[in-house]
Amino acid sequence: MSLGTIRVIFISKGIRYLAPIIGFFEVIIWLLAIGQIMNNLTNFVAYIAYGAGFAAGTYIGMVIEEKISLGLVSVRIITKKDPGELIQYLRLNNYGVTSFYGEGGTGKVKMVFTIIKRQDLPYVVEIVKQFHPNAFYSIDDVKSVGEGIFPENRLPGGGVFSWLDSLRFYRKGK
Repeated sequence: MSLGTIRVIFISKGIRYLAPIIGFFEVIIWLLAIGQIMNNLTNFVAYIAYGAGFAAGTYIGMVIEEKISLGLVSVRIITKKDPGELIQYLRLNNYGVTSFYGEGGTGKVKMVFTIIKRQDLPYVVEIVKQFHPNAFYSIDDVKSVGEGIFPENRLPGGGVFSWLDSLRFYRKGK
């Protein structure tokens, strides 16, 4: 089930080449498991074990996906205070930022948008909380981008999962 969870996530992220390979191994394992259940139709423990394995596999797949942090996210920050220092700090750290004024439910606001690598999300959220602890922010997955400004990898050597960079996204420029 972990493979199934990761395969579905890869499909949603547009990683076309790895998803079918994972699907191949997922089905082989499924056939082996179902074969064991069919051979032991009277063994109630096999049903419980299959259900428990399915649930555990789903959870493990979600944990693995969270650790590899594939893809991009859009971060929208809405604040009543002047976000000039936040914008400057993000730009100094090579994040592309777009900002404009808007009208919220309680009056005039400033909106700040950035698209970042998902692996950078905890870092960027911490920056937002540091500069604007009461700001409203929302985060959405982004399937692809055409252009943009993105910082280099923060971890030495690209991090534990640097080989996944070839699977993440392609951007023009630089």
